[in-house]
Amino acid sequence: MDLSVQKRDIVGKKVRALRKEGLIPAELYGHGLENVHLSLPGKEFHKVLKDAGSTTVVNLLIGKEKKLAMIHDVVRDAVSGSIIHVDLHQVRMDELVKAHVPIEFTGDAPAVKAHGAVINKSLTEIEVEAFPQDMPHRITVDLAPLDEIDKTIYVKDIVSPKGVKFLADDEMPVATATPPAAEEPVAPAAEADVSAIKTEGEEKKAERDAEKAAKEE
Repeated sequence: MDLSVQKRDIVGKKVRALRKEGLIPAELYGHGLENVHLSLPGKEFHKVLKDAGSTTVVNLLIGKEKKLAMIHDVVRDAVSGSIIHVDLHQVRMDELVKAHVPIEFTGDAPAVKAHGAVINKSLTEIEVEAFPQDMPHRITVDLAPLDEIDKTIYVKDIVSPKGVKFLADDEMPVATATPPAAEEPVAPAAEADVSAIKTEGEEKKAERDAEKAAKEE
């Protein structure tokens, strides 16, 4: 996947001018390498980000130079959500790299239909180590083994792609079939003591009886 970029001399607050032109300021860095200031074409970078994510090697075309890199960090504006800065990590194809790869859950957990279970997904991504060419775009986890309440899929249960090493603890839970939430019993309404309650008619009758008795005396 190719992305044509340009070196930039503009730094600091002046990069706002680049953003107005549809460009995204970026930094390219790597082990033992000097950082390079870049500007990325916004429209093209959004497409690369969607297709490559942070786990696929991108060919950066800088004039006549070609550098291999992976998207390391994307900073967005807190209000608009637009991308305001990107960090790119230059890689070598013969050097192991680490990355957090998203987990994609597939299939249905039988415990949901059979026992009303709720699937608790503990992990949404997992850290892995691999050579750049072996780095997966996602790790797929099938929920089919969750056929009973309290059954759990652990990291050790996931088959890692060829050339990929999971860096998470083998005993770390990935997904669990948990019991359905119990409905709290509704307390019965307290019976009202009506013995001391007088209706409006009873009060008026008592007043009339009192007046009648006073006249007869």
